[in-house]
This record gives sequence, C-alpha cells and structure tokens, in this order.
Amino acid sequence: MSTKQNLMPVAGVLSGAMVWGLIWYPYRVLQEAGISGAIATFLTYLLAMLFGAFMLPRIWRERSSFGWWVLLLVLSAGWANLGYVLGMLHGEVMRVLLLFYLAPVWTILFSFWLLGERLNRYGYFVIMLSLGGGMVMLWDPGLGLPVPQNVSEWLGLSAGMGFALSNVTSRRAVHLSVEVKSYSLWLGTTGLTVPFLLWQGEAAFRVSAISVQAGVLLAMMGLVLCATSFAVQYGVTHLAANRAVILFQFELVIAAISSYFLADETMELREWMGAALIISASLLSGRLSSDDDLR
Repeated sequence: MSTKQNLMPVAGVLSGAMVWGLIWYPYRVLQEAGISGAIATFLTYLLAMLFGAFMLPRIWRERSSFGWWVLLLVLSAGWANLGYVLGMLHGEVMRVLLLFYLAPVWTILFSFWLLGERLNRYGYFVIMLSLGGGMVMLWDPGLGLPVPQNVSEWLGLSAGMGFALSNVTSRRAVHLSVEVKSYSLWLGTTGLTVPFLLWQGEAAFRVSAISVQAGVLLAMMGLVLCATSFAVQYGVTHLAANRAVILFQFELVIAAISSYFLADETMELREWMGAALIISASLLSGRLSSDDDLR
C-alpha cells in the first residue's frame, strides 16, 4: 500500500509533464484555424472548470475553506497556464520552455518565504546554475544584456514564476483539498484570460464562428486538462516543492522531441549549453529538502 501511495504523486506530476510538453501543438493548430490563443485558453479551461464541477462535487462542500490561499493559488496558477500558452504560441518552444524552467530559482525564494525552508549549500548552486544557464542561452553580443528578447520569452519567464509560486502555495495550503486546488487553477486561468478577450474584441463573434471539428478538439483538450490538473495538484500536494520540479523535467524531453518533429525547431550549441545548466539546476534542487546536516 505504501508503495502505491508513493507512486501516485509521482505519476500525477509525470502525467502533467507529458501533457504540457505536447499541449502547445493543439493550441497552434487551433490558432491556424483562426482561434486565438486567448480564446482557445479561455474555452479549454472553462470546459475543464465545468467538467470539474460535475466530476468533483466536493468543491462545493468546501466553500468555507476559501480564503487568501485560494486567491493566491488562483492568480499564480492562472498566470502560469495563460502565460505558458501565449508564450509557446508565438515563440520558439524550447526557448520559452527553458525560461519557464528557471522555476527552481523562484521555488527556492517562495519556499523560504511561504514554507520556511532554509537554504542549504545546494540552494546556492541551484541559483547559480539556473541563472547561469539563462544567461548562456540568452547571450548575444549584438543584442546587449542576456535578458528575454521578445514578449514570448518574457511570458515564459513570468509564467515560470507563477508556476513556482503555485506549487509552493499548493504545498503550503494543507487545509485545502486537491479538488479545491485543481478548481482554483481552472478558475484562475479562465478569469485571467478575460482581459485579453476584451482587448482583442469581438469575442462572441469569434466563438460563434468556431467549426465543429475545432469544437471537438477544444472539448477533448478541456477534458484532458481537467484530469491532468487534478493529477498534478495531487502530486505537488504530496511531494516536496523542490522534488516536484525534478519530475517536471520530463516535460523538457517531450517538448524537445515534439518541437523538432512537429515544428521543425532546433537549438544552437549555446542554447543546448544553457539548457544543460538549467536542467542540472532543477535536478540538484532535489537535494534542497534533504541532508539537513549539510545546512
């Protein structure tokens, strides 16, 4: 029984990593069909929220437990998902994703502030490797400072911050059920998409013009996101925040393979070097919550 209990959180996080390593592609397919990233994100997460309302009735029995932690989870998880989708739609998949995966740096900071986890010597290496990897990947003498060079890359970086904060918040809010945490994610993503829809305008007309085939794809994506979000929230609730980051590295492998075959994207040597440093930092972050004698 204990083995099964240990495997379930790991399987939950890995399933999320696999889905998120591939989810960018159907969003791009929808964009090519004339459905913007904001509308596609709004509809898929709205559908996930509706599916969840029927599949997870426990949500409505826990309204009294809602509070500041739910609000923080709504905002952080919502931006993590929306920023990720918009960044992947308009930028290079692996560059956006690697900036997203500077998350160990933000996880260390948020874990210290919200969980009281002290930084051991591995923590300093994680910060150095993560930031060093980002600088190597972004460095271009002709462009100046090694910072994100376009909106998509800034979206990826900020979404990674939201991702780290949502994972730490999920771990901190032990009084919230997995169902409530999952619903907060769907609600946050749907709600934060509304300003983008208002800015684009004619949202109702765009939705009414969606074809049957695109509608079926949106429904399937909503159902998958509903199940995956629940699995991931279960995983990060039962795993240390820094250990969950390691398992999410599986997403990089899936994204690298899918972006090569589906989008014909390749990375230069400098980008591979930066990626190696970022991945190493995420792997090393698993030591942050262990070996207390090394602090």
